[in-house]
Amino acid sequence: MFLNQAHMFADSKSWLYVIFPAAFLVCVILFFTISLSSQGCNEVCVSHHKHHSMVSLSNQCRPRGSEALPAGIVSNTSSFEMKPLWQLPGKRHRHTPEANTTNLFAMAVGIKQKDLVNEMVKKFLASNFMVMLFHYDGVVDKWKEFEWSNRVIHVAAINQGKWWFAKRFLHPDIVAEYDYIFLWDEDLGVEDFHPDKYVSIIKDEGLEISQPALDPQKSEVHHQITARGRRSTVHRRTYKLANGGEGCDKSSTAPPCTGWIEMMAPVFSRPAWRCVWYMIQSDLVHAWGLDMQLGYCAQGDRTKKVGVVDAEYIVHYNRPTLGGIDKTKVTSEDKDHRVDVRRLSYQELSVFRKRWKKAVEEDKCWVDPYQ
Repeated sequence: MFLNQAHMFADSKSWLYVIFPAAFLVCVILFFTISLSSQGCNEVCVSHHKHHSMVSLSNQCRPRGSEALPAGIVSNTSSFEMKPLWQLPGKRHRHTPEANTTNLFAMAVGIKQKDLVNEMVKKFLASNFMVMLFHYDGVVDKWKEFEWSNRVIHVAAINQGKWWFAKRFLHPDIVAEYDYIFLWDEDLGVEDFHPDKYVSIIKDEGLEISQPALDPQKSEVHHQITARGRRSTVHRRTYKLANGGEGCDKSSTAPPCTGWIEMMAPVFSRPAWRCVWYMIQSDLVHAWGLDMQLGYCAQGDRTKKVGVVDAEYIVHYNRPTLGGIDKTKVTSEDKDHRVDVRRLSYQELSVFRKRWKKAVEEDKCWVDPYQ
């Protein structure tokens, strides 16, 4: 009897040795089948014996809101390319940017800074950029004195900053056709800057988020990491004291010692901008605090994917722009709102930090790669 029981036990074990590997193999096959099916959702909808099931599965493949349309008519993206109403498809117009425009330059501008803006726009248009100007003073017609005025996009909204404009007019789906997004301030000098060479450098260096270095002899430098180094093409860290007195050395792994750029002249790759756009808060128009978190959008290691380009540098003149006044033409009725702007900026910084902290605490699935 005991022998029979032992024999039965041995037989059951042998069956287990056969069943377990087979079951494991079946699970692996099912896993990969399901994964491949979900990945191909946007391309192919799997046939089903019931029509309503096919419709349900098909709708899961569509952009939200397009479920009622046939798939072939859905246009997911757009661009800022301009075309006269009388222009036939496939033909170019002298006021239409070239078809191979692949980068976007956007800037918030006021007519008082037209001299600097003119120089920047000319350089970027010459490098075949699409150019978009955000007019925070509402003045548009006075820019018609420049020959390039009809070749750029003009958007006007009184007393709004570039991050307000960017959140509302540079949605990732709208700018999806551009490789790089330049979102600059207007008080910058570009005499020694070449947009096409800059793009070539950041591509070679693998920078997803970057900025040109500042000429330390002519610029007002607020952060040491932005100052130009003459011996390098690109630098990704600083070894000097950062703002606040904290030291930076080769072991530093956090902003502003490394993985950090200033917000006056940022340049974003397409995937980096998609991430950054979602981080911009609609109601926090000055975007203070965003710079310290940009590394999360660097598409990898922020110490490698974020950097300052020394070979192509600019000048920061630090002219008062939005909210400022021309001190040479001040009247008793003029008010300098720069103090108010600065105060609100600090308040927004505090709000943004609290929101980030709250979001981290509430999202139990999120893992901070930079703990």
